[in-house]
Amino acid sequence: MRLLVIYDIADPRRLSRVARILKDYGERVQQSKFEIEVSARVLAELRTRIAQVIDQAEDGVKYIPLCERCLQKTEIIGQGRYIDPDSEFVVV
Repeated sequence: MRLLVIYDIADPRRLSRVARILKDYGERVQQSKFEIEVSARVLAELRTRIAQVIDQAEDGVKYIPLCERCLQKTEIIGQGRYIDPDSEFVVV
């Protein structure tokens, strides 16, 4: 299944940990948004890992299913891929 995972994390440490976890499962498409494609079993593992990190009173994570028909209707204006400035720079 393909999902869009979006999150709003209050604490910078937890924010960084959630982003690192999501990088294990998919591709960052915007600052706090990842597209992932996983099986139901792997999704359960991902949700468990994130639940162990976040503070449910302060943070939020949404898992939005993306159907094939919806993906075909996706419109991208400008850059369609997020470039993480922290990991993409090369200093010469």
